[in-house]
Amino acid sequence: MALVGVALLVLTACAEDHPARRGWLPGEHENITSNTAEVTSLWVNSWIAALAVGVVTWGLMLWCMVAYRRRKGETGYPRQLAYNVPLEIMYTLVPLVMVAVFFFYTDQVQRSIDEPYENPDMTIEVYGKQWAWDWNYTYTAQDGTEYEVHDTGTQAHLTGEEGVRDTLPTIYLPVDHDITFALKSRDVIHSFWVPAFLQKRDMVPGRTTYIYLNPQETGSFDGKCAELCGEYHSEMLFNVEVVEPEEFVEYLETLDEGHMGDEYNRNPNLHDSDSLREAEDFPGGTN
Repeated sequence: MALVGVALLVLTACAEDHPARRGWLPGEHENITSNTAEVTSLWVNSWIAALAVGVVTWGLMLWCMVAYRRRKGETGYPRQLAYNVPLEIMYTLVPLVMVAVFFFYTDQVQRSIDEPYENPDMTIEVYGKQWAWDWNYTYTAQDGTEYEVHDTGTQAHLTGEEGVRDTLPTIYLPVDHDITFALKSRDVIHSFWVPAFLQKRDMVPGRTTYIYLNPQETGSFDGKCAELCGEYHSEMLFNVEVVEPEEFVEYLETLDEGHMGDEYNRNPNLHDSDSLREAEDFPGGTN
């Protein structure tokens, strides 16, 4: 059955656009960003190796079940084998080698996609908040015009009616640009995730995390928060529009100038110590 399953997998993957060729990962193909091809290759090859190990393991198990089964008329126990040193050494070394190989290629891909751009074409500061998103754009157009603008997202309650998705916060990206995402949180832990980009990063209050990528094609993509962050976590969605540079500049012209920074942060788990000390109803307060 294992061999049949592998054969079916190979046959169904023959079609160039079949999801099996990409291990059923999100997205239509592997060149959506500069990093998706590497991630896809690691994912698919890992599954191929895992399936190969599975086929060998299942095959040995089935062979033992058939070759050493109790036959009609036999009594007592078959001859017992205490140990086989060469075989046991092999069964110890092979998994260790496989784990080492997995670690090497995983680390290689991780280092590659997390390598910061020395001179990114643009930087986008992303703030996650309960339960929407804010975007700060820093960009220099081809004509030398510099932009420091922002867009404030508001939560859209999904009612099941058409058109609600159009009200979701939307982040615009210029195609074929090296982009640095600086990810922050205004309140609790969130997670920035665009499934088709095959990258995700947690957004931790008081810290800045980063994603580095280059969108390779125009199109619309879905984004979401991937960290349980409160009552309306499931509605903390956003749209991604990858557009041509000219259209991107036109969009920036419509935004408000300046950035919305940390001064708008809200952490419900912390209190202003000075305010507490001055409060009448706080133990040790000065009033």
